[in-house]
Amino acid sequence: MKFQKHIFICTNQKESGKACCGEERGMELVQKFRDVLNEKGLKGTVRAQRAGCLDACKFGPALVVYPDGVYYAPVSPDDVERIVNEHIIGGKPVEELELNW
Repeated sequence: MKFQKHIFICTNQKESGKACCGEERGMELVQKFRDVLNEKGLKGTVRAQRAGCLDACKFGPALVVYPDGVYYAPVSPDDVERIVNEHIIGGKPVEELELNW
């Protein structure tokens, strides 16, 4: 496997008026994850990319970390460094940000 972890960040956009992650900072989160991963020397081993709907619209902005299968929502740009440090590097999901549905 090329990547040790893969972070899929919902950037889906829906019809006007419907809740969706893309409208609530989806691409901003993608860029923030990419910047933090690069700063920490993880480019090439961890990938952050935009994704379509993760079926967590009412909880969003949402993302999922694979292969762990851990969903996070709602996520703000201020949460990114913590997720990278604690989960991606440290191996321990950030419980209070996890989406438990």
